[in-house]
Amino acid sequence: MTDDEVAGELAEAAGRLLLDVRAAHAGAADRERGDAGDARSHAFLLAELGRLRPGDAVLSEEGLDDRARLTAERVWIVDPLDGTREFGELDRSDWAVHVALWTARDGLVAGAVALPALGLTLRTPSVPLGDRPPGPPRIVVSRTRPPALAEHVRERLGGELVPMGSAGAKMSAVVRGEADVYVHAGGQYEWDSAAPVAVAVAAGLHASRLDGSPPRYNRPDPRLPDLLVCRPELAEAVLAAVRGTSPRAGEEAEGRRGGRSA
Repeated sequence: MTDDEVAGELAEAAGRLLLDVRAAHAGAADRERGDAGDARSHAFLLAELGRLRPGDAVLSEEGLDDRARLTAERVWIVDPLDGTREFGELDRSDWAVHVALWTARDGLVAGAVALPALGLTLRTPSVPLGDRPPGPPRIVVSRTRPPALAEHVRERLGGELVPMGSAGAKMSAVVRGEADVYVHAGGQYEWDSAAPVAVAVAAGLHASRLDGSPPRYNRPDPRLPDLLVCRPELAEAVLAAVRGTSPRAGEEAEGRRGGRSA
C-alpha cells in the first residue's frame, strides 16, 4: 500500500472500531465511553502502523512521546480520537480520527481524517473541495468555547460563526464547503492539526500559522498553538484581521493534551 492508502485505510478502520466501542458502551457514562474509545483506537493504530510500517516512528496524543522521532526520517502523527467529548455524546457526529505522515525531506506527505459518524473519510492525495455558496464568510468555532479571536475576525469580515466540536471536524467542514474559515489560537498540539492540514492543502485550501508562516511538524515541543485554515480567496483578509490581535492565553484550550474536547 502507498502511504496515502495506509493513512486512509487506518483512519477509516479506526473509525469503524470507534463506532463499535460507542455502541458497546452506549449505557456507560460519557466520560467512560470516551476513555474506552481513546484507548482502543490508539492501541489499534499503534499495532497496525507497527505491522505496516515497522521502521517508522509514531507521535500519538494517547502515547508517550518517544524522542527518537526527532531523528527519524518518517513519523506518523495520529490523533486516535479527536473530539472525545463529542464522541461520548451519542447524538453527536462532530468527532474524528487523524492519521498523517511527516517526512524529514518533505514535511506532511499523506493524511486522512475520518468522520466515522458521517460515514466519510477525507484522504490524500485527491481531496475534493466543496463549493462555497453565496453569502457572508462562515467561521467555524468551538461549540463550548467560542474564542474572542474568531469573533474579531467575524466582525472584520462581516461573517457569521458556526459552532462545531472537534478540530478535525471543523477543518473538514471548511474542506467540505460547510464553512469558510477555521482560525485558532491557544492550546493545540501537532496531532490536532497534522492530518486535517494535509487534507486541507491537498484540497487547495490555505493553511498557515497566524503570522502567515507554514505550520511545522515533528518539532521537539509538539505544541502548535495557532492555526488558520481557510478558502484561499479569504486568506489575505483573515490574516489582516488577526494581525496585531492578542487573545488571552488559553482562552480556547481546544487541543489541550488530556482535554475532553477538540
